[in-house]
Amino acid sequence: MHATQVETEPLLTPAEVASLFRVDPKTVTRWARAGKLSAVRTLGGHRRYRESEIRMLLTGVPEQRRS
Repeated sequence: MHATQVETEPLLTPAEVASLFRVDPKTVTRWARAGKLSAVRTLGGHRRYRESEIRMLLTGVPEQRRS
């Protein structure tokens, strides 16, 4: 993925991801710490999640891991 694509891709907050999966936002944070989700950190240190990755997980399509 090119840097310009990553910068323009919509990002979701932990609360938004939690509502999609119907779990607590703390669960989303635990998934990120465990490596089940990849998180982008904002300048303030908050986690954001790529919408495309979340949508793929919701539909059950496994995403290829990036090295």
